[in-house]
Amino acid sequence: MLLYSPCIPIGLIGLIVPAIAQIPLKIMPLGDSITEWGCWRAYLWNKLQQGGIQNIDFVGSVTSTTTCTVSDWDRNNEGHAGYLAIDIANNNQLVGWLSSAKPDIVIMHLGTNDIANNKHTLEIITAFSTLVDQMRASNPTMKILVAKIIPSNFNNQGVENLNNAISSWALSKTMTASPIVVVDQYTGFSTSDLIDGVHPNDSGDQKIANVWYQPLVNTINGS
Repeated sequence: MLLYSPCIPIGLIGLIVPAIAQIPLKIMPLGDSITEWGCWRAYLWNKLQQGGIQNIDFVGSVTSTTTCTVSDWDRNNEGHAGYLAIDIANNNQLVGWLSSAKPDIVIMHLGTNDIANNKHTLEIITAFSTLVDQMRASNPTMKILVAKIIPSNFNNQGVENLNNAISSWALSKTMTASPIVVVDQYTGFSTSDLIDGVHPNDSGDQKIANVWYQPLVNTINGS
């Protein structure tokens, strides 16, 4: 409902409302090198644009320099090569990133480096809880998409252990105002979709984008 304010000339109301409506939705891709270097963000951006989801803004302190076949895409993200979820949480690094970017939605693919460094599943899940708490402190209505991460040729059992824990963790942590949606990036992803045993090749990037797409569209549309 539009309320008249005596401070705003009636003739300007029609100009003000469309301007407010055009504020883009801010989406933060959060992760490690799989997020920072991957072309899946380019493919996802392109799919969203082609699907009519255009009033969006990928946000983050990192601007990707990766060369992708998609030429025009939003390169901002919060992917940090080599970073562990545990360290991001314990060092409160996400707090500053959130304060600067102010996202409405976070899409998170984290944990690969934790597993490579032999961190226990419970340690990683505890870090995830801290990160979610920090997201909600930044924005109480933050919408959060968390990936079951892609396979790895290095300690894939650790990947499976983490992925198996994510669903029950998300269920216990989700809130009506700030839901957590689990997005399964593991199922259907093959080691042939990896370029070096860890990072996705082009087919892997396309799979990741395709899997993120519909849950993200549903979140954007509020369904």
